[in-house]
Amino acid sequence: MSGRGSAVAGLVLAAALPVLLWHDLVARIAANFSLDAAYLVSGWTPWVLMALGLLCFVPAAVHDHRARGRFGRRDSGGWVGWGTTLYLLGFVLATQVAQIADGFARG
Repeated sequence: MSGRGSAVAGLVLAAALPVLLWHDLVARIAANFSLDAAYLVSGWTPWVLMALGLLCFVPAAVHDHRARGRFGRRDSGGWVGWGTTLYLLGFVLATQVAQIADGFARG
């Protein structure tokens, strides 16, 4: 698989993984919707962080695609760094939100 193909596959996997892991949790959070600041911050921050992380990969992919050539430069490291950081922060926070929600469901 080419570098471009593996990057697209990685992006699709990164976008699909939260859906596969936490679709029921997101449905429960959405079912209790309110315009309360505490609800919005505690319930939706993980998914907003992951979405922002995925969006950071778009300029990096566009830049890398355009910069290809015999002596193409790859100056998209900042976008990749921000994307990775935001996505991982959101992923870890989503894991914690899921554990807290599971504790409330049991108790």
